[in-house]
Amino acid sequence: MIAGGILLFVVSIELLTHGGLRFGGTVLDESGVVPLAFPLLAGPGAITSVILSFQTAGLVVTILSITIVILITFSVFYSTAPLYRILGRRGSFIITRVFAIMIAAIAVQYVVDGLKTI
Repeated sequence: MIAGGILLFVVSIELLTHGGLRFGGTVLDESGVVPLAFPLLAGPGAITSVILSFQTAGLVVTILSITIVILITFSVFYSTAPLYRILGRRGSFIITRVFAIMIAAIAVQYVVDGLKTI
């Protein structure tokens, strides 16, 4: 729980300071390049959240949560172009920063809960 919270906090700090994740340089014309959103969707933070949800809420709630997140993610990805037209570049940066603060709060709570159980 503590390690997952720390990893999630690092992700949130990257989003707050740089507006995105920096995983090395950009590689052009390479078929094995992973999209930038993939580490956030199925990275250590997401896996930690699923494990903790399973431990605290049970299997049914966890599967229901994953299903809801998949549907929301699909709808957001599907409507990216219209959302970006509405928000613009500055609005997108603001939304990124707000969600990064929320991710940081969740990460700190994971660390606090982990320290309480020790």
